[in-house]
Amino acid sequence: MSDSPSGRTPAQPSLAGFAPAAPTDRLFLAVYPDAAAAERIAALAQTLRERHGLRGRPLAAERLHVTLHHLGDYVDVPGDVVRMAGAAAERVEASPFEVGFDRAESFAARSGKKPFVLLGEHGIAHLAELQRALGEALRASGLARWVAPRFTPHVTLLYDDAAIAAQPVEPVRWRVEEFVLVHSLLGRSQHTPLARWRLRG
Repeated sequence: MSDSPSGRTPAQPSLAGFAPAAPTDRLFLAVYPDAAAAERIAALAQTLRERHGLRGRPLAAERLHVTLHHLGDYVDVPGDVVRMAGAAAERVEASPFEVGFDRAESFAARSGKKPFVLLGEHGIAHLAELQRALGEALRASGLARWVAPRFTPHVTLLYDDAAIAAQPVEPVRWRVEEFVLVHSLLGRSQHTPLARWRLRG
């Protein structure tokens, strides 16, 4: 691990008779495209937005990622979750690999805006194996509640009310060499890496 994770003291629980405060902070583990791939994905998102007349704003290049495990929404950053996630990440051994995405479509949503995403097959088995290994480590570290039963690797481009059918796009590939523990400030479109782990094996 190149950066030591550190979390702020969790907020005090709400007093009896008062509604709990709305979450302000999110934690998740993810892989990010390299800078060149991120710029290509951002440009592709803008092209697809214009082609389909979408109104949703594309995610900024630096926020494009593949979520491996969501670790919860909180009021303030819980240091215990950060420490347990770090302990889990240290247990994971995987070699670097290439991943690629070559189609775009909307994910169905029960209500509200739908994620418009990139999907693919190239290297996805390796990505799924990384997610599985990390999930096992999270369970062993006391974070089993955050291990999702299913995993559909994708890069979210934007959110929109329209439902866009699956379509091929120019493939975007990059080499996955690390995964990251990320702190997201909800509603502020800001991601802060708390720690990074290089793939090895």
